[in-house]
Amino acid sequence: MFVYRKATLEDMETLWDRQIAENPDDPRYLRWKQEFILRNRSQQAVTFVVVADGDPVGEVTLDFFASGYSGNRQRLADGKHTAYVTALRIREELEGQGYASKLMRVMEAHAAKEGFSRLTIGVEAAETQNLGIYLHWGYDQFVMSEIDGGELVLFYAKALPSDTL
Repeated sequence: MFVYRKATLEDMETLWDRQIAENPDDPRYLRWKQEFILRNRSQQAVTFVVVADGDPVGEVTLDFFASGYSGNRQRLADGKHTAYVTALRIREELEGQGYASKLMRVMEAHAAKEGFSRLTIGVEAAETQNLGIYLHWGYDQFVMSEIDGGELVLFYAKALPSDTL
């Protein structure tokens, strides 16, 4: 049975500890864990999870403010009308089964309920499958591009319909 809901701090600890274990040579994951948990605690972001039999297996974070980002990324969220979708992940064995799509719909409904009318999302240009999925989900308004860690990242936006609720 799959449940979609706001993440608890325990969910976030579990998910980020898994990411850290899967990426032991990348110190950014430990920093990201701390940042995402702090942003949720301070209500600057909200993370949603999909839980299978009590185990969080996927997540997405809706970041309300881009103040924690550098440069042009501050355009991705303004705390009023536009929020930034980040850290979208689902366990590999569950990919392609619709769980991430439903998780996105839950998150988008929350964003609309909170008064956001536009969401932004980023994808590495080399991740063509993910780009295709985001375009399919309606994230088709090009916002900007940026080089991050040597990778070209493309940012797109989606207008939320007022009847998302």
